[in-house]
Amino acid sequence: MSRKTQRPNPIQWIGYVFGRRLPDSMIDWVRNDLTGKYATARHILRGMVPFTPLFVVFLLFPGELWLRGAMVLLAMLLALFYTAAFMPMNRAHRLAKHGLPADLENPERMRRRALERARYAAQHPH
Repeated sequence: MSRKTQRPNPIQWIGYVFGRRLPDSMIDWVRNDLTGKYATARHILRGMVPFTPLFVVFLLFPGELWLRGAMVLLAMLLALFYTAAFMPMNRAHRLAKHGLPADLENPERMRRRALERARYAAQHPH
């Protein structure tokens, strides 16, 4: 992201959270969002946003506050579990939707993997 990257506005970001495609002018932002530093944390946050209305509804249920809080906590844990479990598939789908290779990786991770393979090949020649 050396050149000036165009970022989505809040409405575009919410659409992106719910699966909409961003304009081609934001491809660099999408690439960084899905493969850059802290991509996992951004994915978790992005995955939790659609569940927010459900959490609010649970807080409005009748009953003791601790019970409503427990309902929200359980819903949050389930949402976190599924968000994390389907992260690779969701990431690949978003990349492909924006015209990027579905197996695109973080450049730093690719460099470290290549370095590790070179070390292994040097230690264990064929």
